[in-house]
Amino acid sequence: MLVHDKVGTGRSEAEIDQIRRSLQARYDELSAEYEQAVLQSQVLRLVEVGDTAGDDQADSGTKTAERDTAQSLLRTILDRRAQYEHALTRLAEGTYGFCEGCSAAIPVERLEIFPSATTCVKCKQTRERRAA
Repeated sequence: MLVHDKVGTGRSEAEIDQIRRSLQARYDELSAEYEQAVLQSQVLRLVEVGDTAGDDQADSGTKTAERDTAQSLLRTILDRRAQYEHALTRLAEGTYGFCEGCSAAIPVERLEIFPSATTCVKCKQTRERRAA
């Protein structure tokens, strides 16, 4: 379990350490995934530079789509990594597990599924409705 059964009642040092290790492990995984994606992106660019002879519009379009997909993947990984970094900061500050919108405790089930959550379900739904 990532958090105490009653999030708002505080956590033991052992629980905080367990949460920290879990968040840090996922952050490290995302960092490694990012580095791998950067290497793949660089290889893709090298192949593009060396293999342009005889390209028609379809070839150029395919290469552009592949490049866009690779860039999108990099942005997604960086975004997720930033979420875990933010969660680690909140843990260190003692605000992890509390909604940034209303300060209510985030349900344990939500944190177990989405450890980097910063809002309760109600605030998340409100944000999504406003964005739509």
